[in-house]
Amino acid sequence: YCGVAEGDWPRVKAYYRFIDKSDDSAVTMSAILQPHRERTIQRMKAQKTVLCIQDGSDLNYSTLERCEGLGFVGTNQTGKQSKGLHLHSTFAVTSSGLPLGVLRAECTAREQRSPEDDRPLSAIPIEEKNTFSWIQGVRDCMDIKQLMPHTSLVGILDREADFFEIFDDQRCKSSRVDLLIRAQHNRKTMGEHKLFEEVMQSPIQSRITIKIPRQSARVKKKNQKARNERAARIAEVTVRYIRTELKPPPYFQEMPPISLWIIHVKEEKPPAGTKAVEWFLLTTIDIKSPHDALDCIAWYCLRCRIEDWHRVLKSGCGIEALAHKTAGRLKRAIAINLVIAWRIMLMTLMGREMPELSPEVLFSDIEIKVLQAYAKKKH
Repeated sequence: YCGVAEGDWPRVKAYYRFIDKSDDSAVTMSAILQPHRERTIQRMKAQKTVLCIQDGSDLNYSTLERCEGLGFVGTNQTGKQSKGLHLHSTFAVTSSGLPLGVLRAECTAREQRSPEDDRPLSAIPIEEKNTFSWIQGVRDCMDIKQLMPHTSLVGILDREADFFEIFDDQRCKSSRVDLLIRAQHNRKTMGEHKLFEEVMQSPIQSRITIKIPRQSARVKKKNQKARNERAARIAEVTVRYIRTELKPPPYFQEMPPISLWIIHVKEEKPPAGTKAVEWFLLTTIDIKSPHDALDCIAWYCLRCRIEDWHRVLKSGCGIEALAHKTAGRLKRAIAINLVIAWRIMLMTLMGREMPELSPEVLFSDIEIKVLQAYAKKKH
């Protein structure tokens, strides 16, 4: 921010007065995001279908040794614990992938489980688990849905959200927000076979091509698996889908089974030396035809939008380079950058797709004048 202010110290001091509020003040992360959230909801109302993509990302602040209120975000390559915050967000995009805005974001300082806590995982209430943030995101979408009866909302979630409670919560609340979640667990069903085998034995319904985005390499960490680099490519896949009933886990035996659709996407002939693409997608959307299944696959492919937004946050906005004395101050600075990153991403995507687009679409008159003056100054 000091670079943007270009030595205007009154502006710099005003920024720090805004950031350096006490942690119990009204200037919270959600309050800073509220105007943007309201405008995002207005944009959503104009759409027939909106994808509400959830994901989390660790923000590493291990260099801030004196920063108060940070949590645990894993370990580095040497095994040393890393300090930081975990960002969990809901990012709204159109069914064609245009980013509409940030619906919800929270930064938490996660703590390691106490060695004295010997409860089995099944005995820990879902509200005490990190995975509860996924349910909170879906519940927030349920509240928003009441404001837009003519817009369909689909929650797009990755494998970390594949747990029984999230489907049960959606069912119990008779939600009109649908879920589309990539399955991680080969669960028991009420039928003869387990979930993955059940759908793989069904007939092929369609053959399509999908775009596989580039994937950067990632070293192995304590809480993360290593990941090889992958080039972008086009994959030819088969599509199967069936309706199934998930059997409740042992700790939920009193619950009735959950009826869902599962879509199986598989690359039958991957390039040599390349791991085949294979997805199992669980959804509450009623799959009445192959077209419905293909819509779900296309929507899941847009999940990468939130990962692109995370990259803008970290590489473009440099939020992991922020330096404040408390986690509360960091959160306020992060909240400001969440909106900036969305704007940068929107401009980038629209500039690529429609380079002839008039600047008045994205900028106000005063913003255009400021940019023109800045461009002249640079020349």
